[in-house]
Amino acid sequence: MRAELRAKIIQICHKKIASKGDNVGLSFYAFFANKNDDPVLLMEAATWWIQTHQLDHFVKATTIKRMVEQGL
Repeated sequence: MRAELRAKIIQICHKKIASKGDNVGLSFYAFFANKNDDPVLLMEAATWWIQTHQLDHFVKATTIKRMVEQGL
């Protein structure tokens, strides 16, 4: 996963955790606007989430943040 996407995921996870608490869940769609303005980056996130790690649709933001920070 490219550094740009890693940074974006960590930033969004921090924001969601700060506003909704440690139990907040999110999907990979949380990292993108409602319009598909970067389909390549969206597919990269989807591939990491669904194909590489076979995650459920909603996962705790703390889990995603930890995985990304660990380089998984």
